[in-house]
Amino acid sequence: MANFSKSNVPQFSVDVYQNEYLPEGGREVNAIATVTSTGGGTVGSAVSAPHLYSAGQTPDAAVAIMVDCSGSMDYPPTKMRGARDATAAAIDAVRDGVHFAVIGGTHVAKEVYPGDGRLAVAGSQTRAQAKQALRKLSAGGGTAIGTWLRLVDRLLSSADVSIRHGIVLTDGRNEHESAEDLQASLDACAGRFTCDARGVGTDWEVKEVTSIASALLGTADIVADPAGLSADFTQMMEAAMGKEVADVSLRLWTPMGAEIKFVKQVAPTVEELTDRRTEAGPRAGDYPTGSWGDESRDYHICVEVPNAELGQEMLAARVSLIVPQPDGSAQTLSQGLVRAVWTDDMAASTSINPQVAHYTGQAELAQVIQQGLDARKSGDMDGATAKLGRAVQLASASGNEDTAKLLSKVVDVVDAVAGTVRLKARVAEADEMTLETRSTKTVRVKK
Repeated sequence: MANFSKSNVPQFSVDVYQNEYLPEGGREVNAIATVTSTGGGTVGSAVSAPHLYSAGQTPDAAVAIMVDCSGSMDYPPTKMRGARDATAAAIDAVRDGVHFAVIGGTHVAKEVYPGDGRLAVAGSQTRAQAKQALRKLSAGGGTAIGTWLRLVDRLLSSADVSIRHGIVLTDGRNEHESAEDLQASLDACAGRFTCDARGVGTDWEVKEVTSIASALLGTADIVADPAGLSADFTQMMEAAMGKEVADVSLRLWTPMGAEIKFVKQVAPTVEELTDRRTEAGPRAGDYPTGSWGDESRDYHICVEVPNAELGQEMLAARVSLIVPQPDGSAQTLSQGLVRAVWTDDMAASTSINPQVAHYTGQAELAQVIQQGLDARKSGDMDGATAKLGRAVQLASASGNEDTAKLLSKVVDVVDAVAGTVRLKARVAEADEMTLETRSTKTVRVKK
C-alpha cells in the first residue's frame, strides 16, 4: 500500500450486475463486476503540480523509460528526434521523489541515465541531468526487447517502493532475439512491474507490442506519426503517476461443486485473465489486475454451478478485491456477490442482463476484428468481409463510435445495422495497424 496518509488511500467498491435467475437444469451464471477506485486524491493535483506534496507524502513509485535506439530509428530522422522529445516530456511529468531511469534499447540494453545500475530520485536537478543525457541517444544496432525488460526489472526492484512501472517505445520488429526469449522475459517480469507499450511508425509487429502490454498489465497503442509521441508519453507518465495501490487482485471464491469457466476484463479494454489464476486457499483463486489510481474497470465472470431444484438459490461466487500485505496476508478492499436462483418463470430466466449482453458483444467485437484482419492478411477476402461486417454491426449496435470510425478506414460500410460491407481495395498500413492495436478498446454500458 502506498505511503499516503489514510485520507489519500483510494476507496474501492465492487458492484455486481447479473440476471441471477436460471431455468430448470440451468448451470451457467454470468455477471459483470464493476470495480471502482475513488478518492486517491493525487491524480489531478499531483500531476498538474508535480512538486507540491504535503508532509509525509513520499511518492511510493519507480518508473523506467525504454527508448528504441535500433538503426531503423534513423529512418526517417524525425523518429529519433520524436523519441528524445517524448522522453524529455515524460521526464518532466515524473513527480518529485519518484525513482526513475532511462534505458536505450538495441540488441542490448544500455543505461542512459543515471547509470551504474542505479535509479535517480526525481527533482529539478535530476530531471535536467536526465534530459541532458538524452542528447547522447543515437540510432544503431538491432532490437531485443526482452533484454530491455530484464534490465528494467533489475533497476526497478532495487527501489523499496510498491508501484513499479515501465514504458517501452519501439519502431521495429523484435528481430534480434527469438519469440521464446521474449516470452521468457515477459514471464520473468510479470507481476514484478506493469508496463505500457507503444509502437511508432508502421514497421513494428502489432501482436508483439500488444503481447508486452498484455503480459505486464499495461496499455498498448500506435503512434503512427512521431510528432504525436510527446503528448502520448506525457499522458502515459501522468497516468503512471496517478497509480496509488499496486498488485491488486480479483479473488474469486466458489462453493463446492461450482467452478469458474472464465474471467476477463471487459472495460476499458478486453483482457483475458482466466489462465492467470493463482490458487489462494480452498476453492479460491486470484486474478491479477495491476496498479490502480482513480478509475473504474469492468470484469465478466462466468461460473458453472451444480444443478439444483426449482426454488433453490445459492451463492455462485464471492468477488473480493485484495491487496497483499508485507506479512504475507491479504487485505480485502471490497467485495460483491454473484447469486444463482432456479425458477420456472420463463420471462425471468430468459432475460439477459443488459451489462452482460453489452460486454459479450464487445468481447466478440474485439475477436472478429482480429479474425477479419488475419483473414485479410492471408488472402481470405470472403472470410475477412464476413468477420469485419460482423464487427461493423457490433460496433454500430453498441455505440462504439471510435471502433466504428477505425473500421470505416478498412471497409466501405453499405449497411451498418445489417453488417454489410465491402473491403477497401487500398488501405493505409497505419489505418490497419491502428484498428488491430485498438481492437480491444471497449465502450461502457450506457447507464
